Amino acid sequence: MIITYPLPGTESDDAVRLRRDTAVNGTSESGAHARRFTADFLHDVDESGVFVPPRSLEDVQLVVSELVTNAVKYAGGPALLTLSVDPVESTIQVTVWDASPVAPVLLPPDAARVGGHGLEIVHALSLSVHVESGPGGKYIHATMPV
Repeated sequence: MIITYPLPGTESDDAVRLRRDTAVNGTSESGAHARRFTADFLHDVDESGVFVPPRSLEDVQLVVSELVTNAVKYAGGPALLTLSVDPVESTIQVTVWDASPVAPVLLPPDAARVGGHGLEIVHALSLSVHVESGPGGKYIHATMPV
C-alpha cells in the first residue's frame, strides 16, 4: 500500500509524496529484504504514473542496501527503512533509522582499502546526505534523483 499525503506548505491535492516504511530485523537477510521492498515500492510508484527509470531503481536499491547493511553491522539491531517519492521535485528520499546515536564516518577514497566504501557510494549516488543523531538513535537521509 502506498500512503499519500500533502507536501509541507502546499494546499494542492496534486502535490503528493508517495511513502512506504518497513522494519528491518537486523539479521543477515536484512539487505535482501530491503532491496526487494525498494523494488516493489518503486514498481508501485511507476505504476501510479510517476516514471522511475531502470537506472534509478538500481541506484536506489544500492543506496538502500548500503545504508541498511551499515545499520545492521554497526548498530547491531533492528532498523527502520522509509522511502518517499516527491514527484514535483523528481526525487526519492531514503531514510534509515537505527538505535545507535553515533554518526557514520565518511572515509577518504582509497582504492587499496578492502571494504568501508558504503557511505562513499551513498554520497556519490545522492543529491544530498544528512544525519540526525539523538539519544534514541539516528536517521540517515539520502535524497536521490528520479
